[in-house]
Amino acid sequence: MGDKIRCTWAKKPLDIVYHDSEWGVPLKDEHKLFELLILEGAQAGLSWSTILQRRDAYRELYDGFDPAIVAHYSLQKIDSLLQDARLIRNRLKINASIKNAAAFIQVQKEFGSFSSYLWDYVNNKPIVNHWQHPRQIPNETTLSIRLSRDLKKRGFSFVGPTICYAFMQAAGLINDHLTTCFRHSELK
Repeated sequence: MGDKIRCTWAKKPLDIVYHDSEWGVPLKDEHKLFELLILEGAQAGLSWSTILQRRDAYRELYDGFDPAIVAHYSLQKIDSLLQDARLIRNRLKINASIKNAAAFIQVQKEFGSFSSYLWDYVNNKPIVNHWQHPRQIPNETTLSIRLSRDLKKRGFSFVGPTICYAFMQAAGLINDHLTTCFRHSELK
């Protein structure tokens, strides 16, 4: 982890590994995009560190984030998820993940892939910002508002503009690494 300069939020070991290897890297893999979308929704109101600590459990309990499986979860499966302390046990978030799996599949059918749908928002090229201070980074933008509205129209939940912006940052559609961070230039 060395003496590299990072974005200020990357403090804990798990955060640092995530920051250095995943956050902001352009992501086009369907299963990973679905995973990220579900985890960003689960994160609402919590810290990303909390989600990273539980990510392996989510992967296990959510059948490797296969939307075709998640979309058909039974009431019994939902109850078992709500009983498992390794997850964020919030019925609304769990129900939203199932609803989102079905909506995700519909987007795949309509656009050929969720990735194609998503990356079209940035013309298939990451937006590179040049923030010098964390306070300059917005919580939402007109782009995340547009994405949020469209996802909601398509039946998704827990996809407000702030969640969508965080999703776009994490999936590399937007490079919001600070200019002082070593990852900013690596991902440019």
